Amino acid sequence: MYVNSNPFVISETMKMHDHCRTCGLKYKIEPNFFFGAMYVSYALAVACGVAIFIISFFFLKIGILNSFIAILVGLLFLMPWVARVARNIYINMFVKYDPSAASEQRND
Repeated sequence: MYVNSNPFVISETMKMHDHCRTCGLKYKIEPNFFFGAMYVSYALAVACGVAIFIISFFFLKIGILNSFIAILVGLLFLMPWVARVARNIYINMFVKYDPSAASEQRND
């Protein structure tokens, strides 16, 4: 789906192919389609932040201030991955994979 498979190459994090190589699906269904992925990204970031807090505060017992610093650092590090996963989840909410379309694309 993405030009570079490594999400941590910041200059290419959001660069996508125009079409799926397997089934030929056009990724940019309409202009600004992926703006809705911001809501999914928000939910993923909250989930990651809660997980980091639980691990750092309850298991590592590093204190409340250091736990929030861990959340900040963790979210900054995970943001490229979260953005890509949010886009993948968002497009899968609207588009279903069709194996017959994929086999037709390979035969062309």
